Amino acid sequence: MMSKFYLFSLASISAILVALTGCNSSQTTSPSPSTSATQSPAVTTELTATTETKDADYMVSLGLMKGHLIVAKELLDQGKPDQAGPHVGHPVEEIYADVESELSARKVPEFKTTLNQLHELVKSAPKDPKLATQYEAAIKAIDQAIAAVPETKRQSPEFVLEVINGLLDTANEEYEAAISEGKFSEIIEYQDSRGFVIYAETLYQSISESIQKDAPNKAKIITASFAELKKAWPSAIPPTSPVITSEKVSQLIETIKKNS
Repeated sequence: MMSKFYLFSLASISAILVALTGCNSSQTTSPSPSTSATQSPAVTTELTATTETKDADYMVSLGLMKGHLIVAKELLDQGKPDQAGPHVGHPVEEIYADVESELSARKVPEFKTTLNQLHELVKSAPKDPKLATQYEAAIKAIDQAIAAVPETKRQSPEFVLEVINGLLDTANEEYEAAISEGKFSEIIEYQDSRGFVIYAETLYQSISESIQKDAPNKAKIITASFAELKKAWPSAIPPTSPVITSEKVSQLIETIKKNS
């Protein structure tokens, strides 16, 4: 016959096992905070950073398109459609694919057709009165795509400066590529860089008052650097030799970036 102590021990052990089983079951089925629908701060920060980068890259690509068209217009006005042609073609040939999926995601109407129509007019009928209308349509389409970026960002000095820096980096690369043995050997690259810098400064003007108010010393340095930088491109047609060396252009761009 079993003792009362042995019976009591069995009952106690059984109770403990039941309790432990219940605890394990509860822990298994209850969602932990890390697996809940709420994202951790680290994940949220990472997603925000990704969105910021995507918006900036998108804006830089569209800015490069505008830079190409700016210098193309200068060349058309100077009666040089043969030189303007590549700058009208490059937005489609070199850049459009980079933003095409973003245009769809942001519900921006496609404007590849508009750019191609402008390119065809420049090549086949540069004196056609329709050219001016088609040019304005192309600029309007790019501006419409830019407007898909939230207005708060487009008015944010920090965001706009990031876009400016992206444009200036590309301008720097193009300017350096244009020079060989102390001469401008690649005219298109020279013209590309000119258009990118012109549009970069235009963007800066849109935020200059805010920067002047919040950081007057930095605003002074950026403004002076842009004024000096533009001397590298006295006109859409390059001089025989550089007015400013590629090294100096790089230094001025780095100064702008450091004060951004």
